[in-house]
Amino acid sequence: MRTITIKPAAITHNLNQVKALAPKSNVLAMVKANAYGHGVAAVLPALQQADGIGVATLREALEARQLGWDKTIGLIEGAFTVDEWQQAIEHDISCVIHHAPQLDWALEQIPPVDSATRMVWIKYNTGMNRLGFNNQTLSSAAKSLHDAGYQLILTTHFANADNQDHPLNAIQIQRFNDMLSTLRQTVSTNIKGSLCNSAGIVNFPEHHHDWVRPGIMLYGSAPVIDQSAYTLNLQPAMEFSAQIIALQTVQAGDAIGYGSRWIAQQDVKTALVSIGYGDGYPRVVNGDAYVSVIDAVNQQRYSCAVIGRVAMDMIVIDVSAVPESSALNSKVILWGDAPHVDEVATHADTIGYELLCRLSVRPNRIQM
Repeated sequence: MRTITIKPAAITHNLNQVKALAPKSNVLAMVKANAYGHGVAAVLPALQQADGIGVATLREALEARQLGWDKTIGLIEGAFTVDEWQQAIEHDISCVIHHAPQLDWALEQIPPVDSATRMVWIKYNTGMNRLGFNNQTLSSAAKSLHDAGYQLILTTHFANADNQDHPLNAIQIQRFNDMLSTLRQTVSTNIKGSLCNSAGIVNFPEHHHDWVRPGIMLYGSAPVIDQSAYTLNLQPAMEFSAQIIALQTVQAGDAIGYGSRWIAQQDVKTALVSIGYGDGYPRVVNGDAYVSVIDAVNQQRYSCAVIGRVAMDMIVIDVSAVPESSALNSKVILWGDAPHVDEVATHADTIGYELLCRLSVRPNRIQM
């Protein structure tokens, strides 16, 4: 049985950690990419104490409205067309404005006074060089929006917030703070600021401003390079598990799996697990990759190495330490409390974000 188990209580716990770290800030909780693979419908009830949610596409925003979310929704890449801008107004969605076409739509079609779309997030390119107005165009865009009756939140995005010592962080912070100060002096004292993502929340507590935008930390993954999820008191919100479906002993000198790249140096007890890259487990993992086996008889936990290549539908693990009488049908944890998804990501030379987001529709999904 391939199973993704979502733990809403863990998400609420992690949200409370965010609120403890940034007690004076509003929280825009990121639920883009199907809530980082966790499922928007499963996650929204756990985020009721957030002040709003952030999404990447209008479709995601409309899904959240259909599910009953009645607080702020921030469309973090903004409307892609004038039709989307009109739909944002219709459904009370607050948009990022990051380039001239979006600015034109906002000035040509102004939402009603009581519309949530009257609050816009104006994006400033402080050094990541993706989205955002530059230093020369930001001020005039902000003034035009303010004069048209919009409430403004200046926002930007860190390029290296996970690495606290990266020199670009200080440059981006200074540029953002200078621009916010300038806008408050020249446009309106009521302009708000939003600088910090998950990593910024952890690494730059003195720069939380009015809104913080946690994403990956809500789901129990560490957003910074020098601390683990455990040291940050974050709880994994997902357990990805499967089941042992067959046992065999591989003789010394025999190879396992596609490419015959793993060769037994001695007789090895192995198990086949009903999971593979067709479910979202990474195809390429290094020799340190392991899973946890909970034996079917006494529920004892064993760490078992992943051996051979990961296939579409199954992996092979070394179960030499697991009693043979209880190994068959035992539960196998691919990631959850141990191994943590961040560990698996390290073994696959990627990041936890990617593993969570690329899970397929094949595993069954349940909630605790």
